[in-house]
Amino acid sequence: MKFRTWLNIITILFLALAIYLARHQIVQAWMLLGKVDLRIFLLMIPIQLFSYFAIGEVMFSYLRAKGDLKKMSRWTMARIALELNFINHIIPVPTIAGFSYLGWLLNYHDVSAGRATMAQIIRYVTMFISYLSLILISVVFLMFDRGVDRITIIISIVFTVTTIIAVGFLIYVIGNKQRMTVLSGWITKTINKFSSIFRPGKKYKALKLKKVDMFFMDLHQDYMEIRKDINILKLPVIWAIVGNILDTLLIFVAFLSFGYIVNPAVLFIAYGVSSFVAVFAATPGGSGVYEAIMITFLVSAGVPAGIAIAGTLLARVTLLAGTFIFGYIFYQLTINKYGKIEKPTSL
Repeated sequence: MKFRTWLNIITILFLALAIYLARHQIVQAWMLLGKVDLRIFLLMIPIQLFSYFAIGEVMFSYLRAKGDLKKMSRWTMARIALELNFINHIIPVPTIAGFSYLGWLLNYHDVSAGRATMAQIIRYVTMFISYLSLILISVVFLMFDRGVDRITIIISIVFTVTTIIAVGFLIYVIGNKQRMTVLSGWITKTINKFSSIFRPGKKYKALKLKKVDMFFMDLHQDYMEIRKDINILKLPVIWAIVGNILDTLLIFVAFLSFGYIVNPAVLFIAYGVSSFVAVFAATPGGSGVYEAIMITFLVSAGVPAGIAIAGTLLARVTLLAGTFIFGYIFYQLTINKYGKIEKPTSL
């Protein structure tokens, strides 16, 4: 059986799993539709589409500044962003899947794996950093809101500090060649040792140290160039702020369609904490984890439980529906186009 066929089968299985895990939310959201103002609810569709475009531009504006993707249209970039979001929502441990998929796809557009990875690192870092600024502003507003539980503010501060530490550690590793060499050696050894379990008795190496070193040196080189010209991050940061605002606006509109206005400061924090934890959840798209944290946080911030559940489910299912339907279609078109082409990868 061809690799492309196996890939399609695995994708469909993951998609089915994602839908199965979200089945209760989907049913509840469908029942809630009769209680919403459809004119307000329909605003979620253009917001979601432009959100995909904005998040894609965080990465692609950086790649264009580096001289890549000169012939790629903005429509294609938006479509790739939607495909990437689809992959991140259906596969457990989404971050790893997204990094691999974008690296594979951009390889056909003459973008090295290292640079594609750096573009995604920039996406996550700028999204986190821009969100930190929005959260810090939100925390200041919440401190003057006596109706907000103090635990909400404490959680916000812990989230902010944790994110700063994570970003600092990433910069610490990427900024030094020796540390990158040690990391590449450790990753190569660990993965090869793990892969040997499935092919005992054979001298099989899933990764070659030389190519892994080249990959990490690409990352290091891009990082050093960014340090010399920090202005290259201006557009990615602007698009990251726009993307974060649109993602939160999507949830705000979901609640508004029920006639309930949630404090935007509370939404910023709730969405940030939920999304951050969901990235590390071992379920497709963080299903179950994201909703539980979001609802718990909103209730602790004073949102009525019924409203918190209804608004969160409606926003989540609307996001998943758009991602699954359009993302799967574009993903299949990409697999059909590039699945037949032999292109050497960088690793």
